[in-house]
Amino acid sequence: MIEYRWAEGRNDRLPLMAADLVQSRVAVIVAADGTPAALAAKAATPAMPIVFMVGADPVELGFVASLARPGGNMAGVGALAVGTVAKRLELLHQLAPAAEQIAFLRNPTNPSFSALETRELQAAADVLGVQLLLLNASNPGEI
Repeated sequence: MIEYRWAEGRNDRLPLMAADLVQSRVAVIVAADGTPAALAAKAATPAMPIVFMVGADPVELGFVASLARPGGNMAGVGALAVGTVAKRLELLHQLAPAAEQIAFLRNPTNPSFSALETRELQAAADVLGVQLLLLNASNPGEI
């Protein structure tokens, strides 16, 4: 049997949903919706198995001790998409070389991934000599 939960893009709902799954005594929690879902699952249980899919480094996020030996109750895939944000900024700069400012729209309800992206983007912006404008939107209405 599979118990589905969907937060409808509202990351603030994830902790309650993860706690509900723990209370339901499921065999494993699959946090396939990224860092916020995995963080909520991790906070909900130190023992129940959690499988995650994140776009950042699971070691840096504290999900696993190392990629070779994860340890603990969490295992999964880290797509390491954060490593590509500097390249995307560089490509954008090549498309619009006269741009002095470039905006980055980030989701503040995903602080771990957003902080990693922001740090990498700021370093790339400094190298390119452009001003990085940081804008927040956590739902379509804020965009």
